[in-house]
Amino acid sequence: MDIQEIQRLLPHRYPFLLVDGVVEYALDKSLKAFKNVSINENFFQGHFPGHPVMPGVLMVEALAQAAALLAFKSTGVERAGLVYLMGIDGVRFRRPVVPGDRLDLEVTVQKRKARIWKMRGEASVAGQLACEAELMATLPESASGKEPPGPEDAG
Repeated sequence: MDIQEIQRLLPHRYPFLLVDGVVEYALDKSLKAFKNVSINENFFQGHFPGHPVMPGVLMVEALAQAAALLAFKSTGVERAGLVYLMGIDGVRFRRPVVPGDRLDLEVTVQKRKARIWKMRGEASVAGQLACEAELMATLPESASGKEPPGPEDAG
């Protein structure tokens, strides 16, 4: 999955789009993606100037975006939609991520019930775990292939 398809599925744009490519996925099971971390990222200007480190919350956001891509592909969504994050558990940061790193993202479905997904995410650099988290999210009905109600549908 290249950046054009990612942008078609996710509503995020620079500087908040944190997935550069998807290398493989298995519907309803798992997805592997990556983020190339560049010194040109806006957050490095203020996050530890002189010692740039990617903020942990952005690593979790990158995992959440990868999870959203898996949910969209698994439900057949073909255009930008929304996934609402419902919970984040067990977050651990294991090593810093710095400019020049490629952040490899892997999300695995643990449980799915209707439009609610529970996934485990791991972000690593060169095979070393950098961040891990359990994510719970939901696709609103409008993101699961149905159009949102228009003004003519209002009571």
